Amino acid sequence: MTLTRKGEATRQRIVEGAAEVIRDRGVLATTLDDVRARTGTSKSQLFHYFPDGKEELLLAVARWEADRVLEVQQPSLGTLRTWDDFRTWQKVVLGHYTEQGRHCPLNVVMSQIGRNTPGAQAVVTQLMQRWLCELSAGIENLRAAGEIRPGLDPKQAASALLAGVQGGVLMLLTTGEPQHLEAALEVGIAGLRAA
Repeated sequence: MTLTRKGEATRQRIVEGAAEVIRDRGVLATTLDDVRARTGTSKSQLFHYFPDGKEELLLAVARWEADRVLEVQQPSLGTLRTWDDFRTWQKVVLGHYTEQGRHCPLNVVMSQIGRNTPGAQAVVTQLMQRWLCELSAGIENLRAAGEIRPGLDPKQAASALLAGVQGGVLMLLTTGEPQHLEAALEVGIAGLRAA
């Protein structure tokens, strides 16, 4: 569906309003009427932008929450050029996930959509590819500056660092304790530095 600028703004307002309701009440307790009330939209408007109903809206909310995962890391993630930049990014990531604790909005929405559905897999795959690309570029910057050995593969190193972050986040979601994420970041960046 091709939307006008006003239509895009309305659709985005609905997505963000739905995300707020889900954060307040949880996915299962959120109804389309709740979203309509929060966003001031009519039933016909809601179904104009989301003809397949709640599942389509949840997928749009998942995309929005996935975008926020990277947005909260900016500008640090997009300006990784030095070791100090990596340390700043490390603090941003640790601070964000520590504050978030066991409540991960993206995880909440994804659990309702079903992680194995094509739409959910596409959201997660795109998020990880974008995150990996940013980290790879930062590691390439270190390599170009002579801070790490020339033979190091930036994409492989970024994959290892991102896998550590994801494992640390999973441990935080499970235990409520951030020390695993802190260790993953510390050891991952120290490993890069040793290279």
